[in-house]
Amino acid sequence: MYGLLYIRFMAAEERRSWITLVVSVVAYAVYLVVVLGRKSGSALVDVAYVRPLVWTVVGAVVVAIVLNIVSAVVFSKEVEKKDQRDREIYRFGEHAGHSFVVVGAVAALLLAMAEVAHFWIANVVYLAFVLSALAENVAKIAAYRKGFGPW
Repeated sequence: MYGLLYIRFMAAEERRSWITLVVSVVAYAVYLVVVLGRKSGSALVDVAYVRPLVWTVVGAVVVAIVLNIVSAVVFSKEVEKKDQRDREIYRFGEHAGHSFVVVGAVAALLLAMAEVAHFWIANVVYLAFVLSALAENVAKIAAYRKGFGPW
């Protein structure tokens, strides 16, 4: 019960971070289950991965948008503007997540130069985006929960 009450008093930005975090993890897990479920004795690079990848990414975006809209409607009486603390936490989270995008881009570039199968390149890029979302939103949630800067 405490968790449900806490959501009510949570900053809107923290709710958005929780939504993004959960949706990203669930979407990637669904992708892995679908792709690994299609393996069935063949090589992993031969698995049809493009449609599951596209659908899980598009699905995650749509679900996150819908959940953010529902959250905004449910908690509309608590209309809040971003203050300095929210902007600093947002910036902090963005910095925490960007490193994974860069590492993923470099890894994909190296894989492309080594002429590795497209399957691995696409999966490295997808994993980098998921890890970026995780790092970014965990950093934001931790900053809201444990405090950040002079707050």
